[in-house]
Amino acid sequence: MHAGSGLLDRLDGRYRPLVTDVSPALGYVGAGLLLGQEQPPAGWRPVDMPGAVLTALVGLVMVARRLAPVAVFATSSSLWILFIACGYWPVVNSMPALLGLYTVAATRRRPTALVCAAVVGGVWVYAGIGNIEHSSMPTVLAQAVLFPAAVFVVGRGSGALAERNRQFAELTLRLRRQQEEKALQALTEERVRIARELHDVVAHHMSVISLQAGMASYVFPTDPAASRRALDTIADTSREALEEMRRMLVLLRVDQEGQQDGAGYTPAPGLDLLEPLLERVRGAGVEVTLDVASSPPRLPQGMALCVYRVVQEALTNVLKHAGPTTAAVSIRTARRTLVVSVTNEAGDDFRPNKEMAPGHGLIGMRERAKIYGGSVTAGPRALGGFEVRLTLPAPTTDDRPSGLPAPGTGDVPIR
Repeated sequence: MHAGSGLLDRLDGRYRPLVTDVSPALGYVGAGLLLGQEQPPAGWRPVDMPGAVLTALVGLVMVARRLAPVAVFATSSSLWILFIACGYWPVVNSMPALLGLYTVAATRRRPTALVCAAVVGGVWVYAGIGNIEHSSMPTVLAQAVLFPAAVFVVGRGSGALAERNRQFAELTLRLRRQQEEKALQALTEERVRIARELHDVVAHHMSVISLQAGMASYVFPTDPAASRRALDTIADTSREALEEMRRMLVLLRVDQEGQQDGAGYTPAPGLDLLEPLLERVRGAGVEVTLDVASSPPRLPQGMALCVYRVVQEALTNVLKHAGPTTAAVSIRTARRTLVVSVTNEAGDDFRPNKEMAPGHGLIGMRERAKIYGGSVTAGPRALGGFEVRLTLPAPTTDDRPSGLPAPGTGDVPIR
């Protein structure tokens, strides 16, 4: 089975129909030979060796029916006429001719198909005249009109359907490419926006270092202890700034070049602004609570920004998709992992079976989690409602170069 599939894969597209039509052609040959063994109606001779050879030829030419429909139809019809002229029962080889007519009707223009249908009808009338003593001409004429007409209509409809499917496939491919381009553009824009926010964090660190260095230089002659504390602050702040800078460079390592304008930046929000955020959400009609661990770890400003933005986006989705409802924000640490979850009950507009589309909000969640080696899951809860869960490696106080959370996949699986 695998060998056959490999053979089809290696064949040029033009010759694949030739291989796939071998089995139907052999089937027609076998069926014709079996039918030829039956006792023919009065006026027709049994199929002998020459008749069997003609039957095999009529069936075998159908192998190339999709490569050269008109030529195959002409060949099979000629052999069929010869078969009838020899006095054999026409029904034995009627199916290949009708199949050839179907292929012509499905793949060629209407005038060509009409001519082929007229040929089939003419051959049918010729067969009836050849055995007129035992044939009913009204029946023969009816069959000569109805059979080709039915095959013609079915073939034209099949051809139109195949053409529509081809157009739909091209349209689907074009739309998929456009969606990929838009997703890449949205990803790039989101990365640029996150880089700007991280720029705020790094700029803040540099400002702190500058102030502390100035103070240390000023008080060093009179207060060495205060100067030492300032130098310790500079050391801690510089390590944190280097960490943020490294993450920003990882984030911006993309193929396309982005441009950043020189617009002014506002200070990046953190965990201290969660409560005002929740107040705004409550004012919009969603009762939301905040549950923070009794002793949460001290987060670097970039990671705090990540938590804030994910909570903000999750609550925005609650407002957009669930309507007036209740929500809860929880921040916990477990096994050196920071877990932030935003859950909400099912509102009037909530659809638990609706697939979550990868919009700009989820792109932002994914990229923020990716910077800090975390991940985001989002989907309906088993008990109803929706949940967004952010998981980040908890920051440590170990040596920063070896203890930093490494950038991760940041995937957003939809449960």
